[in-house]
Amino acid sequence: MNPTKLDHIAYWVANRDEVADFVTSRLGMHVIDRTDAFTLLGSNARRGKLTLFDAEGPRERGALKHVGLRVSTLPAETSFEIGDVRIELVEAPTDVEYDLDHVALYSRDPEETAEAYTRFGFTRVGDRRVEVGGAYVDFYDGDPGEPEKPLLNHLAVRVDSTDESIASANDLGIEIDNVVDAANTYAVFVWGPERVRIEYVEHKPTFSLV
Repeated sequence: MNPTKLDHIAYWVANRDEVADFVTSRLGMHVIDRTDAFTLLGSNARRGKLTLFDAEGPRERGALKHVGLRVSTLPAETSFEIGDVRIELVEAPTDVEYDLDHVALYSRDPEETAEAYTRFGFTRVGDRRVEVGGAYVDFYDGDPGEPEKPLLNHLAVRVDSTDESIASANDLGIEIDNVVDAANTYAVFVWGPERVRIEYVEHKPTFSLV
């Protein structure tokens, strides 16, 4: 498994338009794509994004604590809650404002879970943190449970070759959930530690979202 960057965080939400309206009006993002099933949001289609999938509410927080977005200068307000969706702003050097900085997940054993993520191609950079392409996954004490209606759909990382990711998953004995061959992307979804779904997504040459 050889991910190159954190591509997007995907939610199941019952208030898709409300969340989309908020982040486009307050957090420097725009609608990159919208279908009957989901809305894709970001400040740059080739950098970190948020995906909102329609789902029945209420949703259960499960593993997801919050998502952090990177800005070069912090505004007065740095923490936002839109229904179940919690977003934190982080001040750090960035050439794209509101890029993904990190996703924070609850774990029964944060240090053990951080080590487990190395099997999935992430680099361990602290007792409770792993890194991919300059963005992070942080682990906090808490029971993610086994929610029937989770808030987190999946976290996605970019790869150069989905076929190579499929082969690696098979070699490592990692459970594959499904493979999706879409118009602009080709992806494999696997089950990660504590049943967090991880997508390894390849952008096709036809990828033209803005």
